[in-house]
Amino acid sequence: MQSWEQLSVMQPRVVLMLTKVIERNRLAHAYLFEGSSGTGKQQVALQLAKSFFCRNRTGAEPCQTCRDCRRIEHGNHPDVHFIEPDGQSIKKHQVEYLQKEFTYRGVESGKKVYLINDADLMTASAANSMLKFLEEPTADTLAVLMTERRQKILPTIQSRSQQLSFAPLPRQLFVDKLEAEGISSGNAVLLAGLTTNYSEAITLLEGDWIAKARSVVIQLMEELYQRPNQVLFTLQEKWLPLCKERWQQEKGLDMMLLWLRDVMYTKVGKQDGLTYIDQQKQIEQQAFSSSHDRVSEKMSFVEEAKRQLQANANLQLLMEKLLLTIQEG
Repeated sequence: MQSWEQLSVMQPRVVLMLTKVIERNRLAHAYLFEGSSGTGKQQVALQLAKSFFCRNRTGAEPCQTCRDCRRIEHGNHPDVHFIEPDGQSIKKHQVEYLQKEFTYRGVESGKKVYLINDADLMTASAANSMLKFLEEPTADTLAVLMTERRQKILPTIQSRSQQLSFAPLPRQLFVDKLEAEGISSGNAVLLAGLTTNYSEAITLLEGDWIAKARSVVIQLMEELYQRPNQVLFTLQEKWLPLCKERWQQEKGLDMMLLWLRDVMYTKVGKQDGLTYIDQQKQIEQQAFSSSHDRVSEKMSFVEEAKRQLQANANLQLLMEKLLLTIQEG
């Protein structure tokens, strides 16, 4: 279980806004939590439910020990209802179930909370049914809709909900979250550099692709400085077979960019922000042998390659040109 203070480390702005309205007993009847996967939307929603039900809270902080708090923590409170997609969508009958439940008095206290995950997956009929509820809220009820794609929520539903945007997790918190899932430190730090979306990070781990790509990037960047005659061979034998899909090609270029950023960070004394922390000696050598302007120029070469990739340039020719251009410096 977490306190509001602990949750504020992840989402300080959201937590500040919610705790203020809880203390003033001014909660809205519906909230729309929007943010990428892993940013704490569900943890905050559950904490909000505890504060809503808890009769022993101190300010906004629920006691965590009363019957309501314990049952919410264990996921078996009779007046806290979860709605998840049924297959690929949230269907009308699921929302109609909510509407029916809203007509009943709460089992424990007369209050009810409804938490709807992936609210953007509501079908048109389900969304319209939800809109009817939001237009005619029932007293002592609280609805929390959660989504990663707010733009897919009906504008009329958005306008009838208090919208709160969840910021990406701070880098170290995201790394800690990944490491807690058993991901190695090197891969966790790299993933935190590539994305702030937890679901995307987990997808990148599938098939051990991220570890293999990291190894190839390290090899390429080392060869560019120490064994330039080997670079195109490594490109042909390792990079191209590994990066067949567009997303892999894009992430591969992002990894190269993160390496060059590490070189830049080292030149300006910001080693605590390194992505390839286990390659610090190699990065320091490259930083020593390159000027600030030259590193910046190399980063711009990679950015240009990313733009050309999006314009459907031939991958092999694009990468050969990029590596040779970087090598010239």
